[in-house]
Amino acid sequence: MRISIQHLTKIFPSRTKGSAAVHAVEDMNIEIPSGQLVGLLGPSGCGKSTTLFMLSGLESPSSGKILFDDQDVTTLAAEKRGVGLVFQNYALYPHMTVLQNIRFPLDNMRIKKSEGNARALDAARLVQIEDLMSRKPNELSGGQQQRVAIARALVKMPNVLLLDEPLSNLDARLRLQTREEIKRIQRTTGITTVFVTHDQEEAMSICDTMVVMKLGIVQQIGAPQSIYDDPNNLFVANFLGTPPINIFKGRIKGGRVYIGSEAVAAAPYADREVYVGIRPEGFIYNEHGALTLGVDHIEVMGRDKTVVSTHPSSTKPVVRAIIDSDVALRQNAAALRFDIKPYKLFLFDAETEERLR
Repeated sequence: MRISIQHLTKIFPSRTKGSAAVHAVEDMNIEIPSGQLVGLLGPSGCGKSTTLFMLSGLESPSSGKILFDDQDVTTLAAEKRGVGLVFQNYALYPHMTVLQNIRFPLDNMRIKKSEGNARALDAARLVQIEDLMSRKPNELSGGQQQRVAIARALVKMPNVLLLDEPLSNLDARLRLQTREEIKRIQRTTGITTVFVTHDQEEAMSICDTMVVMKLGIVQQIGAPQSIYDDPNNLFVANFLGTPPINIFKGRIKGGRVYIGSEAVAAAPYADREVYVGIRPEGFIYNEHGALTLGVDHIEVMGRDKTVVSTHPSSTKPVVRAIIDSDVALRQNAAALRFDIKPYKLFLFDAETEERLR
């Protein structure tokens, strides 16, 4: 199922007298190819869940259109859209067994119990919980409950699967395991899936396409790695990456980029104030390198080392430079010098915060 979102806007009226209306989503335009897993990514309050609820029919747009293939579903009732929705809290019925929870949507559709049981078992097999069918939700782990919720969404054989922060209630180990499971299920079924998360590592690991949002406005759309390698603006660059990108206050003068008094790169732009973004993996240790960083300490992580540093022009408390573990550093050095990989350095206008290209 192809999804087309055209000029989609959602404005919530002010809750108190004198306060402004809230533009939760503003003029969103996205084309989602059939069979893709797309992540809506951004901080809390950016409009990603509101977008998901408009896709599901649980929330009505203020303006714009939503098309599933060529059918306009903008005003279509939720139950007629062919959508499966998994909520953040799973919303399982505590008095029902796993089988009854999965079968519940089919019972509402008045499908025969025998057929409903067969389809529920098929959905359970897909998410690998077929041996838990007689248990109640309180007898399941968080990861198992999450699989029940996905099976219940899939049992209707939906055209579109919508997942709203489905991993936020799981611990770190289960999150890793379950996000791999979601990707497997999505590939197996081929269902067009929209996945809402605030966790950029989560989104980058499983999504075919990411939509990065801020304050209801789409900042960038693309494949996870391409957005990481080519961010549109300072917000996107800051939001993606673990450890996060290093940001310095700098300037362009005479065709050179300066951080403090040191020229670190060439720049074919007019003189101006800029933010200089350097990915942690963008540093090359060189005793005669262009940029000097004060050394706080060095973390050795097996295959690489992280030099945790300081710099007076940094906008963050520390600067992190990741280098290969076999690179020999001067012992007990108060400062080290580095060259910068050109494709790991990004320039942003200091006023607009837009990327200079």
